[in-house]
This record gives sequence, structure tokens and C-alpha cells, in this order.
Amino acid sequence: MAISRVGVVGFGQMGSGIAQVCAQAGIDTLVREVEQPLIQKGFQRVDSSLARLVKSQRVSEDEARAARGRIRGTVSLADFGDRELVIEAIVEEIGPKKKLFAELDTICSQATIFCSNTSSLTIVEMAAATKRPDRFAGLHFFNPPVIMKLVEIVKALTTSDATIATLRDFVARLGKTGVLCKDTTGFIVNRLMVPYLLGAVRMLELGIATKEDIDQAVKLGLGYPMGPFELIDYTGVDINYHVANVFFDEFKDPSMAPPSLLRRMTLAGQLGTKTGKGFYEYDEQGKRKS
Repeated sequence: MAISRVGVVGFGQMGSGIAQVCAQAGIDTLVREVEQPLIQKGFQRVDSSLARLVKSQRVSEDEARAARGRIRGTVSLADFGDRELVIEAIVEEIGPKKKLFAELDTICSQATIFCSNTSSLTIVEMAAATKRPDRFAGLHFFNPPVIMKLVEIVKALTTSDATIATLRDFVARLGKTGVLCKDTTGFIVNRLMVPYLLGAVRMLELGIATKEDIDQAVKLGLGYPMGPFELIDYTGVDINYHVANVFFDEFKDPSMAPPSLLRRMTLAGQLGTKTGKGFYEYDEQGKRKS
């Protein structure tokens, strides 16, 4: 079926980007947060993002205004009853996700497809909390969703082929490229990236090189747009620490064990751009200080 009404649960950095992408594709989009101030903060992100697109002439002012008008906010999951697709983008913990989907399962139509934007957790475990495991999949957008072209479509053991076909069409409508993968921890990109990032942290811990030189070597030697420490700060030191724990629990591979430095930085609240200090320091706009 063609998706015309989307619900996004979570209006943070990822959720606001996903909502904006849907709205720009002409889709009626409903977002939910736990309190009104978080909804207002999410709309501020969307407004800033749309303004940048207008300034760079990627969209017109009329197109930006129309996209903004397609997004509505709510603090009540009960408003999701008419949604055809619900994308979850809340905290990266299995307990809250399962609780959320169990509640949505009692609200939404049986035809509604549920998707998680998780980057590391098991899709089938979330699907088991509902009575629609055949209409449950992973839909992993990359940060920032407005810019990044890739979406991982994750097929659990229970996901139907019809659901995957619908999601392929939906992702294409958003102007993104979808890649299909099995329900395994980290999917494709993070399965490759996490050991690389953790290896960079261990290299720093061993004193092999400075963080600045490691970042420069990766950008100039490998052609990556960001160095590993720049990327960890951008995505969140705490998020990377959590994902490393998930990977190690799943694979028991020493290369995926979280380095102690990530743990110490997480405990100290040095989480990257969102707190103003991680491996580097940042101003209030999130720009790196020299």
C-alpha cells in the first residue's frame, strides 16, 4: 500500500529529521513527545533545517512552508489511531521500545506497519511485543536524516515480503536509497563502523597518536568526511558507549568491547557536541572550538 499518513514517536535529533523528510515528501506527519516543551524544541530543529535548505536554494520558501504545515505535534499516543506507518525514534533501550510498541498495538489499525529506527537492537524482540510481527521491521535512517541518502530496511524473521515491498516504495518516495538486510545487531553500516570507531579509541588510549592526528589520517588517508573522534562527538559519546555494550553482549568479540575511556567520559557527562565537550570542545551552536 502507498503510505500517506506517518507517525513518528520521538521528536529529538533523529525524530525531527525523519519527520521533516516525510513532510517534504508530501506526507501527513504526526509527531509525539512526552511533553510540550520537547515538541517545541523539535519544531525549532525543523524550522532551522528548513531555513538552511531555503538559504542554500535546495527548496523554495513555499515548499518549506508547505512541508512545515504537514507536521503536527501531540503528547498523546491515542492520536496515532489513523496512522498507516509508525516510526519509533526514542531512547536506544529495548525496554522502553517494547513498552511503546505494545501500547501502540492497542491503538493503531491492524494494517498499520510498525518500524524502529534502532541502530543496534534486535527487531524481532520488539515485534514480539505486538500482535503484528509480520508488519514490523527496522527502518534505520542515518544522522542527519535530511542530508543522508541511505536507509537500512531490516527484515526480521517474522517480517512479511509485502511489508518489505511497502517500505521499499516508501523509502524511494522520500528520495532515499534503501538497502535490505537481515535482523542482526548493527545491520550493515554499524556492523562495519563500530569496530573501527572503538579501534580508534583504543589507539588513543595506547598513545599511538593524538586524536587530532588520527582524525586527520582517516580523513586524508581513507577519504572519510569526518575523523572517528569527530564522529563520536557528533553522534554522542554515550550513544557509542551504549552501542558497544550491545555489540559485545551479542557477539562476545573483544574488538567490540567498550574501551574504558568511553565509559569514563560518559560518567563525566562529556558526551560530545550536545554537552559542549567530548573529545573536543564546542560552542553553544555546536561548532568546534579551535
